[in-house]
Amino acid sequence: MKVAVIGCTHAGTFATQATLAEHPDWDVTVYETHDNLSFLSCGIALWVGGHVADPQKMFYSNPEMLAQAGAHMKMQHTVLEADLDQKILRVKNLVTEEETTEKFDKIIITTGSSPVIPPIEGIDNPNVKLCKNWAHANELKKSAPDVKSVIVIGSGYIGAELAEAYATTDKQVTLIDALPHALGKNFDPNISEIVEQDYRDHGVTLALSEKVVSFSGTDQVTVKTDKNEYTADIAILCVGFRPNTGLFKGQVDMLGNGAILTDEYMQTSVKDVYAAGDSAAVHYNPTQKADYIPLATNAVRQGLLIGRNIETPTEKYMGTQATSAVELFGRTYSGSGLTVEGAKVRGIEVATTTLEQDYRPDFMPSTTPVLMNLMWDPKTRQVLGGSFTSMYDIAQAANVISMAIQTKMTIDQLAMVDMFFQPNYDQPVNYVNAIAMQAVAESK
Repeated sequence: MKVAVIGCTHAGTFATQATLAEHPDWDVTVYETHDNLSFLSCGIALWVGGHVADPQKMFYSNPEMLAQAGAHMKMQHTVLEADLDQKILRVKNLVTEEETTEKFDKIIITTGSSPVIPPIEGIDNPNVKLCKNWAHANELKKSAPDVKSVIVIGSGYIGAELAEAYATTDKQVTLIDALPHALGKNFDPNISEIVEQDYRDHGVTLALSEKVVSFSGTDQVTVKTDKNEYTADIAILCVGFRPNTGLFKGQVDMLGNGAILTDEYMQTSVKDVYAAGDSAAVHYNPTQKADYIPLATNAVRQGLLIGRNIETPTEKYMGTQATSAVELFGRTYSGSGLTVEGAKVRGIEVATTTLEQDYRPDFMPSTTPVLMNLMWDPKTRQVLGGSFTSMYDIAQAANVISMAIQTKMTIDQLAMVDMFFQPNYDQPVNYVNAIAMQAVAESK
């Protein structure tokens, strides 16, 4: 059985490993444009901020490891054409420029995503940087000692972390976003306002509700918005990602943005063609619909499932809640599922409950509050989302909410879930139980 894997970051790496683990005698060929694979791009801001001991450990696999597992590794090879019906690929070796054509029995599409680069005047300015892959990471890290001022465009997780990394290393930072709040797609305003104040307290200039209209300059870059102008040594574009699936347009079913749709076994609309990771849509459990949520956690699980299902449909995809967390200026933010704004955008009716309480008893030498939001269906009472922030590490609370959504738990059930009490860690009623209890009380 001949299998082609197109692209090899997270989904491709795990799909290759899982396929060979299940079928060690199969002929698996991996085509990857770059000379590296499995780079954890979520660590770029940590590296820039001086929190990575060894950048080589930001890779959890390499071509040699996959070759030892039995894969034929075609690094620095790009697929020029793909006929998915006939399972034929035309491939170019980027080193020798040689082109070859080969036929396969099965194809795995794990081509990932590309940074969104809007058609803005001056966007090709050399002082406008990207933050996606190993080359971008090296460029940002190399320039960091000499950079005195930075403009970060986009305040999602990547932009938010980069802004913090530069601010805590004594750079002059401006954070621009067209949305009215930082982390506006990840959290509701009562939580976003906290991180915004932390940015201001650390000297960051916030330019929210401002749309970038042009870039200019030579030694430095000037970013003009629809309201103001800002100048810095570099600007970093962090406005999102789009599926890198242009090769397959018109051949497989896709969402409007190009994310490839799959069934619950990760097969596309074309037989023996599979897709995973940032190139694919996910099943988003809070809405029970296909959505585009490019996260490494989704890519890993989808890649594993391809290997397990590639011969016979066996293990169903459980979907995702888009669970995540981030630490900014010593404060943790975590969440899973819908926010109020996210529900509104998707046309979902939710009820919401907010609660703030200390994470552990007041008789302890110290404690600190946890601010929480819980989203739930007013008709079924099922938990649809939750978010938390505190100077205490509440990251794992997002995993509790994720499991509640995954299992279709109601607020009544979440309120009574058995959670331990130990004064070092929590109250007699754990804070996750407490906000669910508050939701039950408000629902009556």
